Amino acid sequence: MAWRASKPTLELSNDIPEALRDVPPAKPRNWVRPALYLTGGLGLGAIAILSSVLIISQISQKTVTSTTPNANSNPDGTSSVPGEGASPVVSPSAPVENVLGHLPYKEASPAELEAIAADGRMRLHKTAAKKYREMAAAARASGVILAPISAFRTVEEQNRLFFEVKAQRNQVASTRAAVSAPPGYSEHHTGYAIDIGDGNAPSANLQIAFEKTAAFKWLEKNAPRYSFELSFPRNNAQGVSYEPWHWRYVGDIKSLEMFYRAHNLPK
Repeated sequence: MAWRASKPTLELSNDIPEALRDVPPAKPRNWVRPALYLTGGLGLGAIAILSSVLIISQISQKTVTSTTPNANSNPDGTSSVPGEGASPVVSPSAPVENVLGHLPYKEASPAELEAIAADGRMRLHKTAAKKYREMAAAARASGVILAPISAFRTVEEQNRLFFEVKAQRNQVASTRAAVSAPPGYSEHHTGYAIDIGDGNAPSANLQIAFEKTAAFKWLEKNAPRYSFELSFPRNNAQGVSYEPWHWRYVGDIKSLEMFYRAHNLPK
C-alpha cells in the first residue's frame, strides 16, 4: 500500500514544464568588467609610452647625425683610420683666394730685409739674402755671373708696374696678369723672390731666351742646394706665363707655407 501512494508524486515532477525546470545561468561576478577596463587602459597607456619613446629616439638620432662629425674623420678633414688619408685633403668649399691666378702676399717689413749687394738697392728677407749671396759666390767661382734684376718690391711699386705698364701697352687685366702680378699679389712683396739675369748675356734678361744662358743652366742644376726654386715653370698651376728668371726662396717654414698654397689651386 505504501508503494502505491508514492507513485503519483514521481509522475507529478515529470509534469513540470522544462522551461520552469531549467536553472537560470549565473550572472558574471561584479569584478570582471572593472578588470577588463583596467587591462584595456593599461594596454593603451603602454602603447602611448612606447610610441613616445620611439619618436624621441628618432629625433635624438637625427640630431646626433647632423651635429656629430664622422668618428673616422678629424676636424681638419683627414681620416683617422690607419692607412687612410695619408695626404691632406683640400676642401672644395674653401678655395684658395687668388686674383687672375696670383696669390695674396703681405709686404715684408724693413726690419726683415737685408741688402744682397754693396749698393743696397736690392733687398731680400734676411734668410734668403744670406743664401742668395752664397749662391752667387758659388756661381761666380764656376765662371757664371748671376745678375740680380729685381728683389723686394713694395705694393706701391707693384701698383705702378702693373697699372701704368698695362695702360702704356693697352693691355686688358688678364693679359697683364699673365706676366705681372697685381699689387698685393706679387711674390716680390715677401722679400723671398728675386728676378735673376746673366751678367754675361744681358740681352736675354727677362726673356724666355734666358733659359738658354749659362746662368739659367747653372741655376737649374744648383739652385736647390741653396733652397731656391723656379716660381713659374711651364704649365704651372697658377696659369702664370713661364718665367725662367723668377726664383723664390723656400728654405724655412714661413716661405714654405707662404708659397705652397699655389699647389692647392685647381689646374
